[in-house]
Amino acid sequence: MGEVLNNKFEFLKQKISVLPSDPGVYQYFNKDGKIIYVGKAKNLKKRVSSYFVGKPDNGKTALLIRNIANVEHIVVDSEEDALLLENNLIKKYQPRYNVLLKDDKSFPWIVVKNESYPRVFSTRHVVKDGSLYFGPYTSVGMVRTLLDLFKSSYPLRNCKLNLSQKNIAEGKYKVCLEYHLGNCKGPCIGEYDEDLYLQNISDIKNILRGNIGSVLKYLKDLMLDYAADFKFEEADQIKQKIKQLNNFQSKSTVVSSSINNVDVYSIIDDESSAYVNFLKVVNGAIIQAHTIELKKKLNESLPELLSLAITEIRSRLHSTSREIIVPIKPDTHFDSVKFITPQKGDKKKLLDLSERNVKYYRLEKLKQQSIRKKETREDRILNTMKKDLRLTEIPDHIECFDNSNIQGDFAVAACVVFKNAKPSKKDYRHFNIKTVVGPDDFASMEEIIERRYSRLIAENEALPKLVIIDGGKGQLGAAMKIFRRLKIDDKIAVIGIAKRLEEIFFPGDPVPLYLDKNSESLKVIQHARNEAHRFGITFHRNQRSKNFVASELDEIKGIGEKTKQNLLTEFKSVSQIKKLKVEDIVGVIGKAKGSLVWNYFNSKK
Repeated sequence: MGEVLNNKFEFLKQKISVLPSDPGVYQYFNKDGKIIYVGKAKNLKKRVSSYFVGKPDNGKTALLIRNIANVEHIVVDSEEDALLLENNLIKKYQPRYNVLLKDDKSFPWIVVKNESYPRVFSTRHVVKDGSLYFGPYTSVGMVRTLLDLFKSSYPLRNCKLNLSQKNIAEGKYKVCLEYHLGNCKGPCIGEYDEDLYLQNISDIKNILRGNIGSVLKYLKDLMLDYAADFKFEEADQIKQKIKQLNNFQSKSTVVSSSINNVDVYSIIDDESSAYVNFLKVVNGAIIQAHTIELKKKLNESLPELLSLAITEIRSRLHSTSREIIVPIKPDTHFDSVKFITPQKGDKKKLLDLSERNVKYYRLEKLKQQSIRKKETREDRILNTMKKDLRLTEIPDHIECFDNSNIQGDFAVAACVVFKNAKPSKKDYRHFNIKTVVGPDDFASMEEIIERRYSRLIAENEALPKLVIIDGGKGQLGAAMKIFRRLKIDDKIAVIGIAKRLEEIFFPGDPVPLYLDKNSESLKVIQHARNEAHRFGITFHRNQRSKNFVASELDEIKGIGEKTKQNLLTEFKSVSQIKKLKVEDIVGVIGKAKGSLVWNYFNSKK
């Protein structure tokens, strides 16, 4: 094993020695050729080398390093390009040790179609056909509000007809129900002036870009022109549009008219996740808001997590803002982007608002999880064990083995069973060691493992999810020898626990795992180990006592098993029998046998 590890690290050392000092992305592969981690770096050689220098700062990183079998890299032009590439590779391969982006749904867009008399509608699919797409929006409610506003203020068509001038002139189409309801002014029959229609589309585009102020100014000027020409009906229609736009604008959070095209990010974290809130501010109003959760894997820092979140959100929501307000500086440089951490003023108020939003999001998330599943104590413990012991299944069925002997005499073993992290005493089993002569713990372990699981397989009984062997690497190796012979080594997780330092050993791994002494996982393992030891010792003592009693009575010729059982049931012990008068013994087992027993013990006095 040591030689294999040395060869592996020598191979990795050679790979790292030829890495460039350029920005890029590195990928770690395991022995099966699967990507287990993707990282970005300003300097590839320096960053990758740092993993193999000194002691890892946490157990997860140490585990990652032990599983690295190969390193590949991709050089890019800038640090920002590296971050984008890292983000895309993480989403594509979902490596085991990378931060997990929890929110990856498809967001809605509002599209203005590239066609005669353009339609305006929502979609989740962007098609490169020359149409204009606005968004994506993080709120479906916001999309509906905007479309309702457009429908009431600007009567547009919603049919899919090809409204070319030729088709309209030839009278190919008839009006539909929308025309009769007053929702459409009939461009299909030439009743809707195309210039007016396109002006309405221009207003909609401005609203979607956040330029409501310019639309309001245009409409107010138009309303005054109509009024000056005594066109009061048209002026009143424009007035209603202005009223609707003002109502829509009042629903947006206005922060300051001097703040334009700014992104705001805030971040908080806990032991397992980080939460990042995003606000988009255009012309002093918040027009977009979104929060994502990132699942930690390797104790990533807040600047690192913030960089990943900014990259993800800017990519997903197509943000191009050049000014970003943040609580801390991210650990990555973004080209043509200025990061600001305000201490006071309107921008500080924006940051405070974002931080309130992300705190509310986390609180709501925790409440939803609590409502969705009220996790029992057993569920929590089992999930913790699965995580701590790197298991693929919840260990709801555990079996633990212990050998007990005194200088090889009366060798016995015990198997205790835990169901849902609690002892299941009706399933306990003990074994007399039959094939091993002398104090050979390894051979004894092989015997009981083979007897136990050969029987379970033959009787088609359920196998445990986890087997605990009381002992170190030697005992664990003896057990694994049998599991492999029975061809169930890939169906059962097996660990060994060495009592001196409470080391947890895994098959084939020379490096033990040390769980925190207050860990619930360790407490269950210790409970199972101690229970197996107690059950084994009790059985061992009973066997020794039984053997001693039997040897005393077996010396008396003419006394069988049933007679011995009757005597011990009545008088409890051999020492008590020795003190009895002959008539007492005769009264229980008869005159002939009673005389034999009394004469045997009293002839020795």
